[in-house]
Amino acid sequence: MDLKACRVSLPDTNGVMHSTEVTASSLFEAIALGLAILRSDEWTEDLTQGSVFVTVQSVPVEHKVRISEFYQWIERSGGNPAEKTRRRRIKEILGIS
Repeated sequence: MDLKACRVSLPDTNGVMHSTEVTASSLFEAIALGLAILRSDEWTEDLTQGSVFVTVQSVPVEHKVRISEFYQWIERSGGNPAEKTRRRRIKEILGIS
């Protein structure tokens, strides 16, 4: 299974919500890792009741593209049908004929 970044949150017996970030290959692994981390924290109280909330977070990906390269790609001819469709769509968005 692929590893996923997750936020694990659960309330303590006083209703205070606690959260942590983990990387896990399954839902139950995320819960176990989250519980282990939160239980080791001195600020948390009893974590034996309520529901556990697990939010799978997409890993952010950053890209850097020169504007000149972007426009060169738009003006390129050829390529497979999917690439031609993507370029045509980008031109429509930018109002380029």
